Amino acid sequence: MRKVAGSVALITAVVSTAAFATNGDNMIGVSPASRAMGGLGTGICLEPTDSIFRNPGWLARQKGFNLSFGGILFMPHVKGRSKGYWDTDDTTAGGVVPVDSGYQTSDADTFTIPEIAITNQINDRIVIGLGAYGVSGMGVDYRDKNGLNRMHTSLQFMRIVPAIGYKVNDQLAIGGALHLAWGSLDLGATMAYDADGDGVPGTTWNAGGGQSQSYGIGASIGINYKPLHNVCLGAYYQSPVKMKYKNVFISNPMTGKLDDLKLEQPQEVSVGVGFKPIPELKMGFDIRWINWSDADGYKQFKWKDQWVFAVGGEYKATPRLALRAGYNYAKSPIRDKNNLDAVNRNNTVPDFSGRFSDYEIEWFNLIGFPAITEHHITLGFGYQFTENFTLNASYVHAFEKKVESTANGGRLLAGAKNAQDSIGVSLDWHF
Repeated sequence: MRKVAGSVALITAVVSTAAFATNGDNMIGVSPASRAMGGLGTGICLEPTDSIFRNPGWLARQKGFNLSFGGILFMPHVKGRSKGYWDTDDTTAGGVVPVDSGYQTSDADTFTIPEIAITNQINDRIVIGLGAYGVSGMGVDYRDKNGLNRMHTSLQFMRIVPAIGYKVNDQLAIGGALHLAWGSLDLGATMAYDADGDGVPGTTWNAGGGQSQSYGIGASIGINYKPLHNVCLGAYYQSPVKMKYKNVFISNPMTGKLDDLKLEQPQEVSVGVGFKPIPELKMGFDIRWINWSDADGYKQFKWKDQWVFAVGGEYKATPRLALRAGYNYAKSPIRDKNNLDAVNRNNTVPDFSGRFSDYEIEWFNLIGFPAITEHHITLGFGYQFTENFTLNASYVHAFEKKVESTANGGRLLAGAKNAQDSIGVSLDWHF
């Protein structure tokens, strides 16, 4: 217990920065071992980090005292395109010029994401843990680009997770965790308003309210069952986390008032299996459901639910060296749409006072929050330098995905392209 208490200072020092996450706005995995194996962590336990964040049913199987500290260098390659909007920076025609911006690259292209986890075995049945992670986020920066309304966004989401695991017997273990969430949101854009209804915006304003912070709370429960010595089954449920960001956006130019935004991180359910056909090889397969369509904010932005499929394996090439590889797929929650309504503003966003057309909703998704990547390949390794110290590393590549939506017979178009590379490293101690 003294070791855990003495390490709380490290937890509080973790600072989360914006990230362009990869299953919607969620990371495919937190620890380098998980990320190197396609984001596994439900039916197979890879590191103490995963037993706290992903499936707490694994926590009771952690031995001794473990400390993991690491981070991810995240490099998104994001491009946006807007056709038929107006470039308010060009004054050659009174500041109102119809444009096709073409695909332009976001300047938000490098982020760091921290993670730290501590587990301590109390006795043969009980293990406690504490973790802090940057687990979700998105962001673009088009402030120096023409035709994209100077859109700049940043969503940062971090969880501090105390957890406990209980081993019922050699076959069955259960666990639970409390998720204390911190979030930060910045929405910025130069917006144009068609006050006289002639189809040409005549009034522009800076709609952003700057960075806003919020706090929330959630929970997760998990189970781990070993019917055979070389087979593991797992499942977990993670509750939604309600967040409210204050004074983030002027959605109604008639009032000029900064509105609040409810943005709820969705609930998740996952099942998985792990298998060890030979002592040197372990493999896993997870399925995860992310319920975007019922989460406040994402629901109004019309995100679709995701089914995430993750598969991966680890091979012990030597007693000290573990080689890992995996694959992760989830269909984008934002889809291509054609012939959208760009006139009738029938859509509400909680708690914005303004209303939005179907096309405006999709424009905001694709230019401001294009969380659209689908296919990921993953690689990594772990090397045990000493009995007590291991270095783990991962590389993840998300292949480029393009989504475009149109209105007015194609005269209006919003599009996004998104590809990603990331490198993760963790330093793990076991005593």
